Amino acid sequence: MGKKKTPVKVVLDTNVIVSSILFGGRLAPIVSMWEKKKIIPFLSRETFEELRRVLEYPKFSLTSDETHCILYDNIVPFFEIVKLYDYVSGISSDPDDDIFLSVALAAGADYLVSGDSHLLSVGEYRNVTVLTPSGFLLKLT
Repeated sequence: MGKKKTPVKVVLDTNVIVSSILFGGRLAPIVSMWEKKKIIPFLSRETFEELRRVLEYPKFSLTSDETHCILYDNIVPFFEIVKLYDYVSGISSDPDDDIFLSVALAAGADYLVSGDSHLLSVGEYRNVTVLTPSGFLLKLT
């Protein structure tokens, strides 16, 4: 029998989650990867709340029921929540982005996937590689 692959631990920036779920397209495979447990995506309470706030932006025109369904049907069953005890700071040129590095470190993630130039410019921090969604898909498919 073949050896079963261990799922890859990953933190997906809010922009990647929103684009994957709402717009699909070239990022649709990321949703499929978490649904099929090929990746284990991680969030913290803070990044979950950010995701909730972003989904409520008027530009997405989602009803509260649609937002609730996205969070509790597409996210909660598939994402692991980590508690943050240590926060990194001063790593990204945008201090608000350091939370994603904190989540990645707490989760022992291999990758942080983002479309944010501030995070992408970090490249690698400790054992976490920061990749674009396209770079991540190329590496895993």
